[in-house]
Amino acid sequence: MATHRDNDKRGPSGGHRGPSGGGMSVREAGHKGGEATAATHGRAFYEEIGHKGGEKGGQRVSELIDKGKQAEHGRRARSDDDR
Repeated sequence: MATHRDNDKRGPSGGHRGPSGGGMSVREAGHKGGEATAATHGRAFYEEIGHKGGEKGGQRVSELIDKGKQAEHGRRARSDDDR
């Protein structure tokens, strides 16, 4: 009798494997790609993209906060009209 574990498509690293069950998992592929990127670009590259990501992330958070405030202000204005 087959068990759930027999049908598990996860490899030893815990990442999912493709439909054939062979090859490498998504986790293994990501790790391999990260190592290749580190080997070709080096530490400065990661520092630069991390800095850019922080700038963009900060901008996006500010935009979302402003959008939320505008939506809240709009709801308050409509509820005041209902009175």
